[in-house]
Amino acid sequence: MKQIALLTLLLILIIPINSCNQEEKKSDMNIIYLHHSTGGVIWQGARASLFTRAVRKVSQDLAEIVTAKAKLPALFDKYNEENNRNYLITEMVFPKQMPYGWKNYPYDYYNIWVKNAGNEPFMEEPTLEMLTKHNQVIIFKHCFPVSNINPDQDSSDINSEYKSLGNYKLQYNAIRDKLHEFPNTKFIVWTGAALVRSAVEEGAAARAQEFFSWVRDEWDQPDDNIYLWDFYSLQTEGGLYFKDEYASSPNDSHPGSEFAGRAAELLFNRIIDVIENNGTGTDLTGSNI
Repeated sequence: MKQIALLTLLLILIIPINSCNQEEKKSDMNIIYLHHSTGGVIWQGARASLFTRAVRKVSQDLAEIVTAKAKLPALFDKYNEENNRNYLITEMVFPKQMPYGWKNYPYDYYNIWVKNAGNEPFMEEPTLEMLTKHNQVIIFKHCFPVSNINPDQDSSDINSEYKSLGNYKLQYNAIRDKLHEFPNTKFIVWTGAALVRSAVEEGAAARAQEFFSWVRDEWDQPDDNIYLWDFYSLQTEGGLYFKDEYASSPNDSHPGSEFAGRAAELLFNRIIDVIENNGTGTDLTGSNI
């Protein structure tokens, strides 16, 4: 309780200062990074410490101030200074734990952005109509339970939360059509995230591999405003599972620190290439061509 009280006091003291700093950071190229826990590890470039995770529960803004600079925004700071750019990347937990729920699977992006599209938030979550007003690049992903894919049912249902290949494909096609309504915004979509072997049955892992192969080979279209970052391939290197040596542990599907640092650099490369070259200078993992 004392720790929470101290963090809350720090938040009260620091937020006004941070608000001023945010005003000074206005940019013509605003990049929003929508994520949950795995995305947070890549944002940091390492597995967050217990202290950082505790501060984040109080406030992300506070965490940015009282902990070390996250790797991904630090890479942008360095690039801006060296190349006379003014790119600003900010993070957002999406969707929040409350009231929508800690779910960011294909159904949830479809539900918030397609089924409930408009200029008003849905269950306090911003729609694409809202996000695209202030951001020229939008990056989004799924948490690793997305790869625990069930067998198809007798028929597919776009409005179902049931995790199956058929439902995922219907939802992804609807999401793609929706993203195409905002041609002036570039969207970067992660593949993955994968699960470690101990966390998923082989059949479900094989269906995840099939789905993300479909995303790369069929769903993604050339010369549009949607770009992939192939996180799944980085994690699995052609296999069915998140490689144990890259994970936090053989029983934890969060990225380990060494892998997260490398992935953050590749994601940064991919974002810059999408902004400046429409993604032609890197492959889907972010490696230079």
